[in-house]
Amino acid sequence: MFPKFLEELSGDYENLLETEIGYDVVIYAGEGQDVKEIHAHSNILCARSQYFRIAFSDECAEKRDGKFIFRKPNVSPQLFNVILRFIYCGNIELKDLQGPDILKLLIVVDELNIHQSLVSHIQEFLIEHQTEFIRQNPTEILEIACQHETFVDLSNLCLDKICDEPKILFSSENFINLKAPLLELLLKRDDLNMDEIDIWEYLLKWCFAQQNMQGDPTNWNKDDIAKTEKELYRFIPLIRFYDIEPTDFFYKVYRYKEILPQNLIHDLLEYHIVPNIKPKINLPPRNPNINSTLIESKHILLFSSWIDKKVSSHYNRRNNPYDFKLLYRSSHDGIDAKSFHRNCDNKGATIWIVKVKDSTQLIGGYNPLDWDGSNNSWKTTADSFLFNFANGKNISTSKVSYVNQQSQDRAVWCHNSHGPAMGNIYYNDNSSYIFSSNNSSNSWVNKDRGYGDIYPNIGIPKNFEAEDYEVFQVIKK
Repeated sequence: MFPKFLEELSGDYENLLETEIGYDVVIYAGEGQDVKEIHAHSNILCARSQYFRIAFSDECAEKRDGKFIFRKPNVSPQLFNVILRFIYCGNIELKDLQGPDILKLLIVVDELNIHQSLVSHIQEFLIEHQTEFIRQNPTEILEIACQHETFVDLSNLCLDKICDEPKILFSSENFINLKAPLLELLLKRDDLNMDEIDIWEYLLKWCFAQQNMQGDPTNWNKDDIAKTEKELYRFIPLIRFYDIEPTDFFYKVYRYKEILPQNLIHDLLEYHIVPNIKPKINLPPRNPNINSTLIESKHILLFSSWIDKKVSSHYNRRNNPYDFKLLYRSSHDGIDAKSFHRNCDNKGATIWIVKVKDSTQLIGGYNPLDWDGSNNSWKTTADSFLFNFANGKNISTSKVSYVNQQSQDRAVWCHNSHGPAMGNIYYNDNSSYIFSSNNSSNSWVNKDRGYGDIYPNIGIPKNFEAEDYEVFQVIKK
């Protein structure tokens, strides 16, 4: 019975809001020609908002003809009506609002201190339904979010986005206007996806802009050195100087020795000159997060090494020549071949990874060519390979298998009813090809199709079921 009573109560309060009977508050929302007069009831506003309780208890509160006068020029009438409807009825409708308006609404709701549950609801809706708005404006949104303690989820999302694609901030014209606490927050992140020398150079650029000075240290006077030293002081411990290559250190760091702590310069010189000297500062290398539920950055470095056939020595984070961009995740995008081709066709080189169900095993392959669901044919390459991790958490359990020279014309198979298919291993929607009769099955096959071993055997099972699988575009930096 309670839901019915609550619905009736909400309806009565909505009627009160619309009829304005007995109103004693006049709200002027908006500014200029967009100002609109809105009427409300002080007792309801006070009951629902700490902000209004304080505002109306103030002896200096503006009143006219016995009515409170409340001015809110920074809130459009449309948004204020959305807020009032929630205050009166407990209902809020966000689906017709665009990203900028939802963000403004979130700010005002937090300012009016209405209900933390409403702040959480709007923040969650913004994150889930306005992904493109956030993707295009992470810096601006982050600056706003960091001014509100309750916007933690939004702040973390923007930080993750910037750390994943730092150029959207660091290469922008607004970078030099970034506030110092925000820059410090970013430099503290272990997952900031930039080479350390680039981080250092951007930090210098920001610092010089704050002091309105040139970046050539040969033209500095003592006052310039002192100002720059003071500006940099809080950031120096956040730079992983030991991860900077010797040549870059000499030409891009050492030339600024006048503004760096002398003990740091001494330790870095010793590290680069004297053999077997360990770093004096124990800061781990930055380790960018990988947008994957299956692999980590250590797998990425191994894949990059295999792509360039560096079997005996592997790339590290500083010299890895490839970026990996997630194109497809079967648990999110659909496990059928059509979904695979929709997300992965004509994207150039890709790596695909399968997590075998009920195990830690990872199986996958590298295709240096385009996937093409419209062209049912074999593709020729000498550079493709399959891999098998007996334990995906331990890269030492990995095996790699490059296509046999005599089978390079059957290295990759493209077909509209197949997902990734290389050599004898494939996922297929057609139940006549696989042992499962379910077309949306996650079952894979590894069997001789009459062509012999196209790839050397590395222990990939004849049949296996996938818990999930992902495909990454491989992009040369």
